[in-house]
Amino acid sequence: MNAKILFLFISVTSAVTLAAQNRVLIPDTLSGKSFELILQNGKTRFYNDRETVTMGVNGNILGPTLLMNQGDFVNVKVSNQLAETTTIHWHGMHVSASNDGGPHTTIAPGTSWNPKFRVMDKAATYWYHPHLHENTNKHVSLGIAGFIFVRDEQEAALNLPRKYGVDDFPLVIQTKNFDAVRQIVVPSNTDNVCMVNATINPYLDVPAQVVRLRLLNGSSQRVFNLGLSGNLPFYQIASDGGLLGKPVLLIRLLLAPGERAEILVDFSGKKEQTIGLMSYASELQNGIYGAAYPSNMGGMINLNGYNPNPLNGANFNVIEFKVLAQTTNPVLSVSAVLADVLQIPQSETNITRNLNISPASMGPNQLNGKFLINGLLFNMDVINVSIPLNNTEIWSISNQTAIAHPFHIHDVQFYVLDRNGASPPLNEQGRKDVVLVKSMETVRFITRFTDFANDSVPYMLHCHMLAHEDDGMMLQFEVVDKTTSIEFQQTHHIKLFPNPLNSKNAILTVSGIENGFVDYDIYNLTGQTVVTKNKIVQNNTFTINLSEIAPGTYLFKIRNKKQEYSEKILILD
Repeated sequence: MNAKILFLFISVTSAVTLAAQNRVLIPDTLSGKSFELILQNGKTRFYNDRETVTMGVNGNILGPTLLMNQGDFVNVKVSNQLAETTTIHWHGMHVSASNDGGPHTTIAPGTSWNPKFRVMDKAATYWYHPHLHENTNKHVSLGIAGFIFVRDEQEAALNLPRKYGVDDFPLVIQTKNFDAVRQIVVPSNTDNVCMVNATINPYLDVPAQVVRLRLLNGSSQRVFNLGLSGNLPFYQIASDGGLLGKPVLLIRLLLAPGERAEILVDFSGKKEQTIGLMSYASELQNGIYGAAYPSNMGGMINLNGYNPNPLNGANFNVIEFKVLAQTTNPVLSVSAVLADVLQIPQSETNITRNLNISPASMGPNQLNGKFLINGLLFNMDVINVSIPLNNTEIWSISNQTAIAHPFHIHDVQFYVLDRNGASPPLNEQGRKDVVLVKSMETVRFITRFTDFANDSVPYMLHCHMLAHEDDGMMLQFEVVDKTTSIEFQQTHHIKLFPNPLNSKNAILTVSGIENGFVDYDIYNLTGQTVVTKNKIVQNNTFTINLSEIAPGTYLFKIRNKKQEYSEKILILD
């Protein structure tokens, strides 16, 4: 059986298995100021004939929606009952780096992590997911993801749907690839099954009134071009980090991995009708994952496993809405004004940073390789950017690859300034933390780094195509308060050994240093710098290979935010 016939056979078999529609899963909620999350293995029956191994939070797959209020100080306990290490990142939320849940803040099997932070964010839809380097795609694809709804006084004063599961619905859209025995394949470019809230072929009962849909693209790579069947209009009222100034009337919404959008759909007068939320992928330009060709050069540059695939370059149904009777006290209109959106004046910019996205190797196979940011792959031990606290910055992201990349930054929300010099569309003029940078496009945004600095771990910036992120398309930055004087601790407990070292095995161990980011330098006796590096320390100890340094006497200096130490070292021939 050749590959094309086998693909058609599997597609037909899957279609028969999935003929019946399934009521979409609506995640449970947790509210208050204390949250307990348990990461666990599970099994989920996507297909009638077999169970699929999954991961979830407080259940077999996905996680509860966390309801938080702006200004609350929350206490979260995350317990890892998986058989492997992971992390949990609060995507889009403005928290300190040590609470952010990036790849340095690991949770080993059988242990817990207890972040505590004040909710400083505006009312919006955020989400949480794992962020372990080289394993983010696996853990998200197997099911660990959940919504966070933040509420504030400004949003509460508006006449908006906010009855969870009644007229206000969380919908995470994902595509996955299943093997012959119904197990999820990670990584994969053959993601040919679409699901919403871990439900294949889903439908949702909605009332005949204005309904709020909180859309999250939780896919590993796929971009959705969303619209309602019959080109019915809808309103976008919020982007990643908060409400827009006014509702934006749309018939299409481009949603990249990691992005969120809140939309209002008026189902008034449509009782007993069925309306589909579609992805109009046939309208996607080439060079976007989900279009007919993932490369902007069509078939000249290919991605292994991308085709044949019934989702690529074709229109497909995401979820169907079955319209029922109105609820009591329905919302029947859309507010004309939403929130004050005050962009940061460009005149306050301290610096413009240029980031260039490039393929690791050029040529027709570039999409099957790695991608670089400023010529670099991720290194856990290197801080790539140091940002002064309260800096206002413009970041210019230039994509020199053949495929679009959703760019995400931790810690802050930003405002898109322009795309190739042109103003962004109205629905991109609010607060965002993910922006899709298309092939051969430059996107500029402005942001300000406030509140959190001098932490022991860094923040991340990366592509939110999870396969790209896992392959190293990620850098890290720290925020530093340079106006605060530092009182250095006593350093007598820092030790270097062995000293002297043998040049044939010159491995220097540094112990007693506080965990976190450190700088160290090695000078020869004439004062010339022989080595200058930085590193993130864990377990208060790290080693340095000095085998390439010529025998002799050197001065070793090390410094972090609270400690500094120097000592002579001798390397013997």
